[in-house]
Amino acid sequence: MPQAVADKRALSPREIRKIVRERFLHPRKAETLYQRKLSAVGRQVGFIVKQFAPEGKVHDMPTLISTLLRYADELKPWAKEVTQAMHFDVYRRDAKSWFDLSREMGRTLRKEIMAAPVGKTLRGLMNEQVDLITSLPRDAAKRVHSLALETLTATAGRADELTKEILRRGQVSVGRAKLIARTETSRTAALLQEARAKYVGSESYTWRTSRDADVRPAHRKLEGKTFRWDDPPIADESGIRANPGTIWNCRCWAEPLLPD
Repeated sequence: MPQAVADKRALSPREIRKIVRERFLHPRKAETLYQRKLSAVGRQVGFIVKQFAPEGKVHDMPTLISTLLRYADELKPWAKEVTQAMHFDVYRRDAKSWFDLSREMGRTLRKEIMAAPVGKTLRGLMNEQVDLITSLPRDAAKRVHSLALETLTATAGRADELTKEILRRGQVSVGRAKLIARTETSRTAALLQEARAKYVGSESYTWRTSRDADVRPAHRKLEGKTFRWDDPPIADESGIRANPGTIWNCRCWAEPLLPD
């Protein structure tokens, strides 16, 4: 590969790291909008359940379950639309971050970064994220079915508790919707960043946390350490391996180490 023609003087490694830190922060705006829309799905699940419990007691379980499953099917086009919007916001921000970085470093790097193949990454994420959104009413239907079976053989007191748990499905769905939004926005940003970094020759990164009290202990230990993209560290007490920003509730980010 011919030597890059720099737009200006060559930047020092320290200057490059400073630019990277400023560019690759968590996409808060995209997450907030995505979370707001997914939370509406959780609230709708709760609304559907309450429609079948006008007196605080669920009636006609089979119809409630079929209604939730039908809602999941009808949700797919909308889920794809809102996920595409989130992808666009994250993609636009990611592209600008890399473009700003490459503008500081040289024309050749900018050309390579803009040619990075990220479509495959986004297509794979789209299918997974639409499934996650439609799983909100599907999982509620499964849980309602399971609780309904328990209610048939439960004592009077226990039956009342199970009924209340069915009515809480909406609250549970809203909480899970928020978790999905946080995790999937961060994961989209992380995987786009990884795709571009690998394309320009990056083989590794430095793990960076948000450096606040909410950082999980396992991630606090990873702060400042270097890992290969294709060999992520253990990122959770369960033993799962992951790169920054790719598992639930992770606000960490990767500082790409770029080749000379």
